[in-house]
Amino acid sequence: MSSSSSHGTAKASSLAQKAIHHSNGSLHSDSMSSHSISPAPSPSPRQPNLQNLSASVVGSIGVNGGGGGTNGVTGMGKRWSSTGDFVSGSPGTPVSSASGNSISRFSTKSLLNLNSSLGGHNGTGKGGSHAFVQKKEDDDYLKLYISGRPVVLHIPEAQISSYETTKVQPAPNKRLRLDWVYGYRGKDCRSNLHQLPTGEMVYFVAAVVILYNMDEQSQRHYVGHTDDVKSLAVHPNKLLVATGQCGGHDGHDTLPHIRVWNSVSLATLNVIGMGDFTGAINCLSFSRADSGTILAAIDDSPDKIISIWDWQKKENGRRITETKCSVDTIVAVEFHPLDKGQIITIGKNHIAFWSLDQNGMLYKRMGVFENREKPKYVTAITFTPAGDVVTGDSSGNIAIWSRGTNVISRFLKKIHEGSIFSICSLRNGGFVSGGKDGRLVLLDESMRMKAEQLVEPHFGAVRVVAQGKGSQLLIGTTKNCILSGDFTLGLVPMVLGHTDILWSLASHPQVAQFVTGGRDRLLQLWDSLSHSVVWSKDIGEPIQSVQFSNSGDTIIVSGVGGRWMVFDTVTRELLAVYQDGQDVIQTIKFSPDGNLLALGSKDSCVYIYQCTKAAHRFSKIGKCTGHSSFISHIDWSKDSTVLRTNSGDYELLYWNPTLCRQITTHGTVRNLEWATQSCTVSFETVGIWPENFDGTDINSVCKDGEEQFLVTADDTGKIRLFSYPASQPKSLSHAYRGHSSHVTSVKFMHDGVRLLSAGGMDTSVLQWRVV
Repeated sequence: MSSSSSHGTAKASSLAQKAIHHSNGSLHSDSMSSHSISPAPSPSPRQPNLQNLSASVVGSIGVNGGGGGTNGVTGMGKRWSSTGDFVSGSPGTPVSSASGNSISRFSTKSLLNLNSSLGGHNGTGKGGSHAFVQKKEDDDYLKLYISGRPVVLHIPEAQISSYETTKVQPAPNKRLRLDWVYGYRGKDCRSNLHQLPTGEMVYFVAAVVILYNMDEQSQRHYVGHTDDVKSLAVHPNKLLVATGQCGGHDGHDTLPHIRVWNSVSLATLNVIGMGDFTGAINCLSFSRADSGTILAAIDDSPDKIISIWDWQKKENGRRITETKCSVDTIVAVEFHPLDKGQIITIGKNHIAFWSLDQNGMLYKRMGVFENREKPKYVTAITFTPAGDVVTGDSSGNIAIWSRGTNVISRFLKKIHEGSIFSICSLRNGGFVSGGKDGRLVLLDESMRMKAEQLVEPHFGAVRVVAQGKGSQLLIGTTKNCILSGDFTLGLVPMVLGHTDILWSLASHPQVAQFVTGGRDRLLQLWDSLSHSVVWSKDIGEPIQSVQFSNSGDTIIVSGVGGRWMVFDTVTRELLAVYQDGQDVIQTIKFSPDGNLLALGSKDSCVYIYQCTKAAHRFSKIGKCTGHSSFISHIDWSKDSTVLRTNSGDYELLYWNPTLCRQITTHGTVRNLEWATQSCTVSFETVGIWPENFDGTDINSVCKDGEEQFLVTADDTGKIRLFSYPASQPKSLSHAYRGHSSHVTSVKFMHDGVRLLSAGGMDTSVLQWRVV
């Protein structure tokens, strides 16, 4: 993530400029990201009271990357934007959310600009500059600076006389509410699926913990985390939950930490270890013999530190002790259910029996395999009713360790082929084991095999086994699926998801469906009302971009090496394959009238096709060349006569699609209305750029059909809701968390009320509702 220039200001201020005025940075407000009572991230330091500052006050700093050359814009030749060099500097850190309430959001630099403005300014406000926006008083255009590079944006004629950079565009009076979360993190996490007395199963994906009632088909969401949730433990009272996260993007509030919360009210009871952990919290366990008064955690530091916490003490809990656990991977930590202060850890070349004494000291005894072959990994753990420890290993063996000892009393070979990832103790006695071989094995109290069940390979191997209602089992898999069932009736999928980076999504133009595609090669059609997968298809290659035709009867999918495909929406049949260049197609857009198709490629070209509705065939018209970097975004004008495109180096160009020629006269395009708002660099999106961000930070934008709202998705995992258009440099917004990594795509659904966001590396899709 590159940053904007930190020294361009001084350079710009030394140049002679014509009535240039300066304004502070974009203002933002944070809001809760769910309808739940879930808390927002823990409070950050108080903001100064800025209520008495005039919104029209302007600052007196220079312009990043400023300079002359703003005259004669109509004669700039082939491109609207300049070819200035990139300038690197130190990245800025956005201020974190302070609470669930809507609050004003300022960067430190913005506050300085506002305060310096109080000394007075003689400007008229007709011109002016934001930290990234420059406008001279008589100009009919703006210069937007991204990474020090200026992009010329022409103001529509109707707004030229009244446009002032110092105006503040308010945030919309509507909010976003998190409605549904698609996905589950089973690929690389363990022990993260449990049944609660509320009838809900609890699990996580991205930065959201989901409480899913299968009978009522409803979800609630705990949204207190600020980055990837990596671990989960349920208190012995089955009411409280502890979840641990990895470190994030936005300073103190996104450090690795543990949150203990109430699963009924979703209220946070304590935030533990903020600033104390050096890596993600990979394993958690409440004590069981003393009713859950202490909590054990293992972080992902080089020494895999085990720490013991009195989680109810003080505001942030009290750390009782900590010590090095192992230099190798630890996969689980568990308190003994009967013996107070006894803890077991398992992992690579590792099973250790720990004792916590009354003085807070930890003592370790390593497990002894005697004459048995020591497994590479000890991978699963549970307990017998009598208190013996039961473990599974990477060779498919089960070992029983006598209570109070570190030696094996019984050893069962090859229960599974390959690793045993989970062993579940059943309420009525017996055990269920699940492993890499995709088998579930039912064992009685004497460890005799009673039954087995095979999980279908496309769901993945068994990662977690938990007991649901009655004899029902809940199965989490390595392909991020959750299955439900038993040994008699079999298993049915309850949660499906992607398993690798999720690059693209598109909403159906007429019905409540959407399609997703990612690096895992899966093309999936979803129903947003039933929250289920309509169909899933492995197309055999990674998917970069997807798009419905205007009628919704076909889906265009871009794969690797310039290849793109046409699929039937109903039958998922492959109808046709096309090839354009050797580089991947990054973005796809149909014209509003449905007659033309534009495909933006990594080879810097836009390929134009004529749509032949019969047999869903396409005829190439030509390609638009002129960009100097890959095509990142495409929009069509409402009358289908003009294209505008953004590229990887922040250019904004306009095209006549039927001639495949660039339009270089601003009078032709400045007053056009656009059918979509996909371009992140445009006059309508000036206000989405906060200070110290660069062009790679905002990945996706979209507007709703009634053109009331503009939504952005960025590299810090945030979704922001603006009023549309966000054409003022100072544009207020509401910010929402939920994703943990770069958000790759946002799209409104056909009704304009629901919004979808794709989480990139967190592989999730979040469904939001405008309320």
